Amino acid sequence: MNVLIFAPHRDDEIIGVGGTLLKRKAAGDRVTVCVVTAREGSELPPSTRIIHEEMRKAHVFCGIDEYIGLPFWANNMENFSRSELNKAFYDAIVKAAPEEVYLPFWGDMQKDHQIVTEAAMVALREKYDHPVKRIYAYETLSETGINIPSENYSFIPNVFEDITDFLEDKKTALNFFESQVHPFPDLRSLESVEALAKFRGATVNVKAAEAFMLIRETK
Repeated sequence: MNVLIFAPHRDDEIIGVGGTLLKRKAAGDRVTVCVVTAREGSELPPSTRIIHEEMRKAHVFCGIDEYIGLPFWANNMENFSRSELNKAFYDAIVKAAPEEVYLPFWGDMQKDHQIVTEAAMVALREKYDHPVKRIYAYETLSETGINIPSENYSFIPNVFEDITDFLEDKKTALNFFESQVHPFPDLRSLESVEALAKFRGATVNVKAAEAFMLIRETK
């Protein structure tokens, strides 16, 4: 199975889907990560070069099969045209040929996350020739659940992936992002990641889980 994860920023793929992508790799699946604000084709500032190297190490550890970097800039995505965004997402989907796709939750506080999901869903419309069987929304600590209180911004999971055997490796992968991981009680801490995994796991009576919202499934 081909799996495609859209990450608005470098590290979102590990925070939101790290355990699941490790589980997919262990099952022999092919995993592609598309970082949307990679600034591909432009000169990276020093801080971005640091996190890019951290991401590269994390991807090697996880065994990511393919990395796709899109040319958009963090905290600036609303300044790109919809047609430019939609085409870039369409091309990434065609290249990865996914059967399973993971998107950030559309109710996240970060505007980049919202724009990524909107553009991806345009490119994932059923009228296109994409053999996508399942589309999920994932939660991202520090972005999911902190928006204005509203049913539209509430992450209500209905799919739980048991990552009991992969939680420690997820934490190891996240720890490569030294510039992004902070001491507890920061939401982007190893303790917060573990606490959320245990809470989601307890919801379905396993030791650790990642939670998702199923957007669409085609059988």
